[in-house]
Amino acid sequence: MSGTVIERVAPRTGPAAPEVPIIELRNVSRRFEKRLDVVGRLARRLGAPVREEVVHAVDRVDLAIREGEVVGLVGESGCGKSTLGRMVAGILPPSDGMVLRHGADIRSLGGAAAREAKLRTQMIFQDPYASLNPRLKVQDIVGEAPMVHGLVSRAGLPDYVDEQLRRAGLDPGFKRRYPHQFSGGQRQRIGIARALAVKPDMLVCDEAVAALDVSIQAQILNLFMKLRRELGLTYLFISHDLSVVEHLSDRVVIMYLGRVVEEAPAAEVFARANHPYTQSLLASVPRIEARRRAFTVVQGEIPSPLNPPTGCHFHPRCPHAMPRCKVEVPALKTVAPGHRSACHLNDAAA
Repeated sequence: MSGTVIERVAPRTGPAAPEVPIIELRNVSRRFEKRLDVVGRLARRLGAPVREEVVHAVDRVDLAIREGEVVGLVGESGCGKSTLGRMVAGILPPSDGMVLRHGADIRSLGGAAAREAKLRTQMIFQDPYASLNPRLKVQDIVGEAPMVHGLVSRAGLPDYVDEQLRRAGLDPGFKRRYPHQFSGGQRQRIGIARALAVKPDMLVCDEAVAALDVSIQAQILNLFMKLRRELGLTYLFISHDLSVVEHLSDRVVIMYLGRVVEEAPAAEVFARANHPYTQSLLASVPRIEARRRAFTVVQGEIPSPLNPPTGCHFHPRCPHAMPRCKVEVPALKTVAPGHRSACHLNDAAA
């Protein structure tokens, strides 16, 4: 990225990670149903071949995120990344399965415990223009939630807002302005300050730099890493930009059409990708050291989540597809220490 260098994140070191993850998804699925209207129900009664539409956005995902970790979530548009991120952040409930926080099912919590769990995971959205209320001043955008939840007194609110703005890299003197008076990068910093104001320990970043200029992207990414060091934050970083994920992540999770197809430490994924889909994604990334190589793209288009393929979802686009791939869903199996992949080729190799 021109203009600014992105800080490279060192691998996590020190004591072993705690056994209980900060967030764990167990067999989580999310479906969106479009029910038939009156005309549709009448047409079905008369014999017309109409039915309710069901989008299978996330399909039986298992994922654990350890405290202090940066997990990169990668996949093409429409693969379910954002839906998964919203379930982690508590914005969407799962249709099936459980979302655990420190080992406790979030849906089983009540009262103060449920409120605390929701506050501790915050989300940074992709569009800094749409994620801020244009009718509120910055001081209200950042200060409303901590005030409502009793994290700060009314007397201490101005200083508290100033502190959050400074932490996000903004001049507190701007707090009486409205969102339309800021640039895209500044608006994203306001969104970060708003998230930090409720004292979270985890941030879900949904394409948080995709809408920004390239040089501004680097500044925001460096801010995320600075906040990680200072506050001990955990990140689920959703992105389609593999170069960004490679720099930031301790571990990378690859999604395809609602399913996790590969998961491994970042260095392992970029050096020894196992799943054909991951290999195709990496082959499409331009690299200076391989500038004479002919770049390839993932062949075909991602199928519709309204009618996903049977068996392995990737088999219509996979150059290695076998008859088994069309009928049997591959299990996510360990192929190396800390490295899991869902591909029938691993069984054939064994």
